[in-house]
Formats: sequence, C-alpha cells, structure tokens
Amino acid sequence: MYDIIIVGGGPAGLTAAVYGLRAGKSVLVIEKGGFGGQIAFSPKVENIPGTKVISGTEFADHITDQAMALGADMELEKVIKVEKTADGFSVLTEEGSTFEGKTVILAVGVKHRTLGLEGENELIGQGISFCAVCDGAFYAGQDVAMIGGGNSALQEALLLSEVCNHVTVVQNLADFTGEKKLADALLEKDNVTAIFSTVVAGYKQENGSLTGLRLRSEETGEETEIAVDGAFLAVGLMPENEPFAEHAKLNDWGYFDSQEDCCTDTPGLFVAGDCRSKRIRQVTTAAADGAVAAMAACRYLG
Repeated sequence: MYDIIIVGGGPAGLTAAVYGLRAGKSVLVIEKGGFGGQIAFSPKVENIPGTKVISGTEFADHITDQAMALGADMELEKVIKVEKTADGFSVLTEEGSTFEGKTVILAVGVKHRTLGLEGENELIGQGISFCAVCDGAFYAGQDVAMIGGGNSALQEALLLSEVCNHVTVVQNLADFTGEKKLADALLEKDNVTAIFSTVVAGYKQENGSLTGLRLRSEETGEETEIAVDGAFLAVGLMPENEPFAEHAKLNDWGYFDSQEDCCTDTPGLFVAGDCRSKRIRQVTTAAADGAVAAMAACRYLG
C-alpha cells in the first residue's frame, strides 16, 4: 500500500510527488496519457520563475525525471474510479488494475473544449486538431485556421506561421485576450490574417476530411466561407471530474469545489491543479497546488 497515490502526471501531480517523496512517503503517480500534462504541448514557455524560456516538452521531461529520481513509481493507465476503504483508498483503472493507497491526490487536469458543431467529432484527426506542436508539421505549406484568441491560440498560431502557407486566426471577441507581446508578434507575420468578432458557424468537408469553415460575424450576422486544410481549436478547457464526484464535491462548472488548502470533504482525499476551482490556471499555480496537497496528505498521514 502506498502512502500517497497521485492521479494525474501533470505539473500539479508531479510536484505533489516531489514533495511527498522528499517527506519520506511512498508515492505512485498514475497518468492516462503522457507525463507532463498540457504544458508538454506548448512550444515555448516564458512565465516560469527563474527560467527565461523553455519548451513545454523540456519542462515536462525535467519534472518527470525529478520525480522518478526521487523514487516515484509511475504507471500509464486510466483511472476510472476511487473507492474508500477501511485502510484508505482503492484506485481502479480501465486496464483492470487496482492500487491501494492511504491517501489520494486527484490532479487529473482538464481536456480541450470543442465548439459543439455538427460533424465536429468525426473531423477530429481529419482536419481538426488541438495541438500545433503535435500536428502542425502535417500542414506544412498548407492553409490552416486557428480558432481562439488567448495565449495558447497565439502561441500555436505563431508556431503554425513558421510551417504553413497561411494562418487565419478566428477570434469571437473584438480583440485578442492573450498577452500583448504574443499578439504583436503574430500580427507582424505576413502570412497571418486575424478575423475578430467572428465565430465558426460550421465545418465544410469532403470525403470525411475538413475543407473549410463557415464563419459568422457577431456584429452583422453575415456569413462567409474560407477554405482551409486544417483547423486548430484553442477555445478553452473543461474538467473531467465526474468519475470522482462521489467523494469530491463539484461546483456548477464541474471543477472540484476546493479551497486553497486543496482538501475535500473526504478525509485523506485531496485535489490539485487545473481540475480544482480557482481563478488562475497556470503551470505555477498548478505546481503550488501540488505542493499544498502533498503537504496536506503528509499531515494527514502523521
């Protein structure tokens, strides 16, 4: 039986692992995808204190290596349920494994939000993508669209502008919401066009692949079409906390309803990172949550 089982291997979960291990506790980290979390897909990270610039992949590798060097056990499986037991918790996975722990930290992160348009799910992987770092090279020399106007959208659009023929950025608001530095850098690109106060009203497709977007102006209601080979969505994130709602209360938006202490109503169960109710979701705040949750688990263990 582990002292601490951490569900999720992003910055919050891996930071919790580091703090738990340094406190002398046995730690298991279970991650369903790739260790490092969403930040692993960021081409350039410039807001981590003490580091001028680092790629998301490099940062993810560093923090994963750090946890492993301290003795963390790692499993690549998808957790589907956490059960309370007399001695702590049983953590069940989709692959059929059961792990026992005295405490559990849920650091399950969030998933990409979609537009909810007809035919969208079928086009994911057939022209619709969420990751320019992963899929941008497939569209080298082609025309693509970036949907969104926050930091993630701006960073990914900049990356796409280096390999694609043309990038059209579609933002539903009157201006970008990301950092001015990123916005200015993007608008200086000759092969980038920004369309504001406009939403995607539908997808155009042929033989199961994306061929274009139907756009609608929020100001006039006028609809237009643009031809694109690919569309990258950066319209926000949403939690996947429902499997754990029995033991950790959710708020109206589906996030764990926990305060800065990262505690839940279930003794021995803690939450950390972007999956928790909070104002700011950044790598630094996720790491801070991981430290807080790990220390709370250590105090609980005594």
